[in-house]
Amino acid sequence: MNRVSPGVRRYTGAYSVAPTIFTEQGNLDLEGQKRCIDFIIDAGADGLCILANYSEQFSLSDPERERLTATILDHVAGRVPVIVTTTHFNPRICAERSRDAQARGAAMVMIMPPYHGATIRCGEAAIHAFFSDVSERIEIPIMYQDAPMSGTQVSAAFLARMAHEIPNLSYFKIEVPQSAAKLRELIELGGDAIEGPWDGEEAITLLADLDAGATGSVLGAGYPDGLQPIIREYLAGNREDAVRIYEKWLPLINFENRQSGLMACKALMKEGGIIASDAPRRPLTPLHPATRQSLVEIARRLDALVLRWAH
Repeated sequence: MNRVSPGVRRYTGAYSVAPTIFTEQGNLDLEGQKRCIDFIIDAGADGLCILANYSEQFSLSDPERERLTATILDHVAGRVPVIVTTTHFNPRICAERSRDAQARGAAMVMIMPPYHGATIRCGEAAIHAFFSDVSERIEIPIMYQDAPMSGTQVSAAFLARMAHEIPNLSYFKIEVPQSAAKLRELIELGGDAIEGPWDGEEAITLLADLDAGATGSVLGAGYPDGLQPIIREYLAGNREDAVRIYEKWLPLINFENRQSGLMACKALMKEGGIIASDAPRRPLTPLHPATRQSLVEIARRLDALVLRWAH
């Protein structure tokens, strides 16, 4: 029996991480933020993810987070589902962030296991208690972000157990090495408790993860027009078409993942005139001009929408 209750949507597809748009002086650029959101939706993303690591969430103050959440959700106005990242080391604060996101219309929250710096980690019992505490205080789904950044290694068996035991914990973004193998094991052990086995890490493992059973992915926002069709065709049963599209866009996927990282999206959006500044927030630094030029050159060869949407 499917765990999803009647009338409750199961989220699938390609969700783009919206970058946070700053001015050259490092202030929030809310008008630029809105244009960024409109582009992502027009380019075909099935949904958005905001305040993620690729959104430079680690450089935002709490008032800025609240302002961005309200601004973006109000501007999206239900056009697509929005996942709000609410990660925090403390479960009470994480729950408060999650309740606020829910109240403002978020479809889901994404949370990393509690960690701090290079050495402070929590064991499985504490992680289980953390997600249980948050789940008790909200009603929308929780996505567990299984990412190397947390430095927390947990087994697929542990994730599956939490999915069975914690009601709202039903989506899992797997972006660790050998992600496809972990997804297969998670799906096998979790069964219907795993409503959303998802991929991540800028689509570099997307095809392998789809073959393993992934039904969604959190991706970069620079070229949803290239990424969304891959998942759409795959989930429709057209694997060969999905492979063909993946191979076409793979040079850009690879360059984003291996060369430019979270700077790629804003660099492409500025090149296309969508935003006025692609500046990251200090102490991060902009892309090297040569790296930026190579990124734009690949996107131009693919006729990526980001370079012509604003014109």
